Formats: sequence, structure tokens, C-alpha cells
Amino acid sequence: MRTLLVTGPGGAGRTTLAAATAAAAARRGQRVLVLSADPGDPMGALLGPATGEAAEAAPGLAAVPVGDGLWRGRIDSGEEFRADLVALQERGSAVLGMLGARALVGEELTELPGAEQFALLRALRRAAAADGFDLVVVDLPAVPQALATLALPAQLRRYLTRLLPAERQAARALRPVLAQLAGVPMPAQWLYEAAARWDGELAAVQAVVEAPTTSVRLVAEPGPAGADALRRAVLGLALQQLPLESVVANRTVPTGSTDPWLAGLAAQQATYLDRWPGVRTLPHLGRDPQGPADLALLDPGTLEAAARPDWAVEDRLAADGVLVWTVPLPGAEKRDLDLVRRGDELLLTAGPYRRIVPLPSALRRCTVSGAALAEGELRIRFTPDPALWPRADRAPA
Repeated sequence: MRTLLVTGPGGAGRTTLAAATAAAAARRGQRVLVLSADPGDPMGALLGPATGEAAEAAPGLAAVPVGDGLWRGRIDSGEEFRADLVALQERGSAVLGMLGARALVGEELTELPGAEQFALLRALRRAAAADGFDLVVVDLPAVPQALATLALPAQLRRYLTRLLPAERQAARALRPVLAQLAGVPMPAQWLYEAAARWDGELAAVQAVVEAPTTSVRLVAEPGPAGADALRRAVLGLALQQLPLESVVANRTVPTGSTDPWLAGLAAQQATYLDRWPGVRTLPHLGRDPQGPADLALLDPGTLEAAARPDWAVEDRLAADGVLVWTVPLPGAEKRDLDLVRRGDELLLTAGPYRRIVPLPSALRRCTVSGAALAEGELRIRFTPDPALWPRADRAPA
């Protein structure tokens, strides 16, 4: 089963593209599940009413059929938030009682900002475990929020590792004894158990995001604003090593019109389409798409293979005395970039996006000696640290 994540600049037609992609794949005989967390539920209007009863596509994920080979999964972030917080209170009831806290009930809980991100990631993990589907299409938010959401599992796992290092958990066997001596429950035991559960779930979501069967489809309108937004989107995907399956230009108008306004718009769009090699196009219908009949007029094409970008380490010790880490960043400009070495990690900034990545083992014994950007690649040079690098008569590990 493949997972296709659909995103793009705000207002470019992400939901329309996700719905059109799913409907086209279903018409070709695939079994498709569509996920959307948009609170206004525009996906429901595009795909049309249910054609059958809702059923459990995977544990915790319900889906309703909306056509031959097509199902829609609705993500209720508010319900997810209330259920999670109530369960968290139940697991920590002893600690809350010790502090004299009053528990909250589900009816008085209102979801907090960010709850929709966690609900979307959880639905993505559940959908990846579902049986009977060939393709899962996920309608993501606009690019900045989408990238932040997809990066969240790895970031939170890093925070958990730093704040609750694994070596401290070895002492948790003593906590029941300490609790008996103190006469009160020990919060640390509950904290580490909760952290272990969170890490397990985050690891499962991260595995789906980084799986070779997961890729991203971008949508943008051809024009000055769309071109700039698309460049930043491609750069952000590259920084997160998310494979770009295709770019779709939405709302394209036909050429050859005698109307001066339409002819001018078509000429401007053609200028930008020429700069986007391999781009696919969806026509402007002259109206906002509504329902399956309009979706049948919009076919973004079949899915192409897309590999996760490789950040290779080149051994140039014999020739130049350095190792070179090549980071593909298409569309990057020098003013966009910054990098800082912190211990065994590298903090990379590309435009509005940042990522902290662990260094490959060989580079941890080196110092950063320079970097250069050329032809969409950032090449970072590392010089072996004599205090840490093996002697010349030994092969480097």
C-alpha cells in the first residue's frame, strides 16, 4: 500500500487535488482511502454522500464508502483530544490525588491548538496499518503547517530522549520500594511509563512518514506568488528528506482565447509552466469544483515512483583530507542557509525551515571546515579531528 501526502500553498486547491487524485485512482480500479482533518469538511462535499454504512478500516479509524473503491476517513481532532486527556487523567489519578487536583470530565474539555496535528498523525499511522487498501491519500494543511506536522514525531522523540534519557530508566525498579517507604506514589515511575508509550507511538508514526512507500504531491497555481511558494515548498520537503512525487499546476486556463484578460492570464501561466519541468496540470472549470461529476473532469495522473533523498557522505580523505556531506536542497539560495554544529548534531536552516539532524558516525569525529552551495546541493566539508580520528595506520570506522 502506498501513502500519498497532498499539500501546497494556502488557497492553491490542496483538498481538490487530494479528492481528484483519490477519485482518479479509484476509477482505475484501486481501493483508496482518503483522510482529511479540515474542520469545514470540504472533502465531503467533493466526494459526495456516503454510499454505505461506516465501518472500521483499522483499529480506531472509521471509514465510510463514497463510491466504487473509494472510502473517506473523517478525523475528529476534538474527540481525539478529549479521549486522550481523560485517559491521561485516569493513568495519573494517583499523582493527581496526591496533589489535590480535581479531574476534568470529557464534556468540559475543549481541544487546544495543535490537537489537530496529533489527530492527523495518529490517523496516518492507523491508516498505514489498515488492510484492503492500495492507496491512502492524505489531505494535509498548507505547506508550513504540513512540514511542521510531519517533522513532529522525530522532534518530540528527540526531546524525550534529552529530557528523559534511557539510562535513568534503569533505576525505576527501585521506585516501588521508595514509594512504600515514602507512603506516596512516585510520579517518576508514571512519567517514564508515559514517555515510553509516547515514544512508541511517535516511532510508529515516524516510520510511516519515512517509509519508502510514502511520498508527497504538491499543488500550486502557476504565477508569481505560486512560483515563490512552490520554491519554498520544494526546499522544505528536501530539508525534511520527504520524496516529492509530482507537482500539479492547478486552475490552468486554455490558450488561444480572444478575451484579452483570459489571453493575458494564459500567457502568464504559460511562462511559469515552462519553468516547472515535468509539471502536471489541472484545468480551471470556471467554477469551484463540487461533487463527483466535477472531480471526473480533473485527473492528475497516476502515481510515479519517488525515492527519499539521500544525504551521502563522500570520502575525499586521500585527495583533499576531508569528508564531504552532500545535502540536496533544490531551489536554495545562499541567503536562505545557515548551519550550526552542536555536539553530534547539525542544526540546518533553509529559508523558513529548520531541522536538527544527527551526524553520521564518521562525521562525529570531525570538525566542520566549510560549506558551499552549488547547483542545488549544499556540500559540507568535515576535517578529521586528530584527537578523535584513528591513527593513519588504521582504517577509519
